[in-house]
Amino acid sequence: MNTVIYIFIQLAVIILLAPLVNGIIKKIKALTQKRRGAPVLQLYYDLFKLLGKSVVLSETTSWIFRATPYIVMASALTAAMLVPVTTRISPVSFPGDIIMLVYVLALSRFFMGLAALDAGSTFGGMGSSREAMISSLIEPSLLVSVFTIGLASQSTSIYTIMLSMQGLGVPLLKPAFMLTCIALFIIIIAETSRIPVDDPATHLELTMVHEAMVLEYSGRGLALMELGAAVKQLVLMTLLVNLFLPAHQLVLLSGVGGLVLSLLVYILKITGLSALIAIFEASTVKFRFFSIPNLAALSFILAFLGFLQYFVLGR
Repeated sequence: MNTVIYIFIQLAVIILLAPLVNGIIKKIKALTQKRRGAPVLQLYYDLFKLLGKSVVLSETTSWIFRATPYIVMASALTAAMLVPVTTRISPVSFPGDIIMLVYVLALSRFFMGLAALDAGSTFGGMGSSREAMISSLIEPSLLVSVFTIGLASQSTSIYTIMLSMQGLGVPLLKPAFMLTCIALFIIIIAETSRIPVDDPATHLELTMVHEAMVLEYSGRGLALMELGAAVKQLVLMTLLVNLFLPAHQLVLLSGVGGLVLSLLVYILKITGLSALIAIFEASTVKFRFFSIPNLAALSFILAFLGFLQYFVLGR
């Protein structure tokens, strides 16, 4: 019964909240630029409109192009099932959750790259090659961060790691976790194609990365790609806030009341992180493409320093 409740809560919270995160980020960025901006719920309206539109397919596309939106969405939802939004309900966990998370997300990226090439578009090929370069640069940092957290918790099960982090009180007070948290924040920026790595609002052919990969999609396919990207973003943000900002001590109730209160605290943490990402984007500019390796190197150095700090101080 617990498993059914866990699946229902995970899917409901992640799918319903994911578009809202994009709306919050865009709204805060608009306010920092003294603009009114689009409504916070704009992505919900866009997804609803796209789901009702017909799909236009190029004659050069194969089954890969048609299947990719469903693979991307399925991969995002699978990743969402691995990262609990609350520890009040225990999932069916197994060793290797956090490593599986990395490669489930890599699966969707792989098929997105294939689909962009399959369409035969120049922009699609350019975007997929850039995405492959960025992901290959950022993946070592992600793996080192994952191994550091796993070693500190003596487990690779995300649920077990979250429980272990809750036992530390405030993990960010420890140098190893502070460095790992900053590295993971940079990884989230790169993995979700946000400024300074990419600009999700641009359609300039010389700067597009993610947008170039989905440029040929329309209708239901585009809706699934956009929702899949939003779910992936929320999953990574959930991993960050639930690992390094545990708030179980704020929830004193038990039972259903404690579950509801823990979800409200989770939404508050996600809103705060969304505001932080928006302020970070508004205060910087998009990097030149060949400057991105420097950002990836910074995240790797921080993750590796956190790894070393664990052995020097953490143990």
